[in-house]
Amino acid sequence: MTLTKTHIEVEKLRSSAELVSKTLAEVARHLRPGVTTGELDMIAEDYIRTAGASPAFKGYRVGGKAYPATLCVSVGDEIVHGIPGEREIDSGQLVSIDCGVILDGYYGDSAFTFAVGEISEEQIRLATTTYESLYKGIDMAVTGNRIGDIGYAVQQHCETAGFGVVYALVGHGIGKGLHEEPQVPNVGRRGHGTKLKTGLAICIEPMINLGGGRTRSDDDGWTVRTADGTDSAHYEHMVIVQPGQPEILSTFDYIEKVITPPYKMDQEFVDLIHQ
Repeated sequence: MTLTKTHIEVEKLRSSAELVSKTLAEVARHLRPGVTTGELDMIAEDYIRTAGASPAFKGYRVGGKAYPATLCVSVGDEIVHGIPGEREIDSGQLVSIDCGVILDGYYGDSAFTFAVGEISEEQIRLATTTYESLYKGIDMAVTGNRIGDIGYAVQQHCETAGFGVVYALVGHGIGKGLHEEPQVPNVGRRGHGTKLKTGLAICIEPMINLGGGRTRSDDDGWTVRTADGTDSAHYEHMVIVQPGQPEILSTFDYIEKVITPPYKMDQEFVDLIHQ
């Protein structure tokens, strides 16, 4: 069942998106070589609870196994769902952080890939292409288009650049549930899939690998890595489908005021984001 949202529901989602965006920026303030992923997790949980909300991921169950933390902190070849702990972050790493909140009964969900210290030109190009593909996909999230149009835009942009698109993981609808219908793959065929209706709330989240798109899972039951050991990048926004132009509820503006992002935007994408 595909659930469109009322104006009141959109405003509640907007508030949740605002909080998750600010939480990621707060985490960014503390992201440096030597910090542990567990320390970042504690910072995020404290920030969320101080704001009167709850961590959306902590205790979330898939197949009966509860996720144990507030953040997903995925480093290097980890694509998603890296569990925070005692591991220290090193310089030269890409670190993808996914965060979710529950505020007034509605979910917020966003992700950002950070650069810690100096990263390679190859890593910069991966982060830039993934970031660009997010907005390519968002640009297709308009009334009357189809889910396949979003996936096609992401897939074409990334595969043309020589990167691997993760087929096994997808974006999703969002609202009173963290993962609602429809699924939003990062691959697709134009004109195919669920028709996009005004008021549909979705999370678009390209997960793109430096090498191939295949994955493997750790024994912890959560962490998903690239099968070939290459780096991965992940960006995610909450979006409301609208006629003509979608509305992006989450924002990276708070993050970009705190740190230098790993991507390099040309004027085409500056115009696309601020149109």
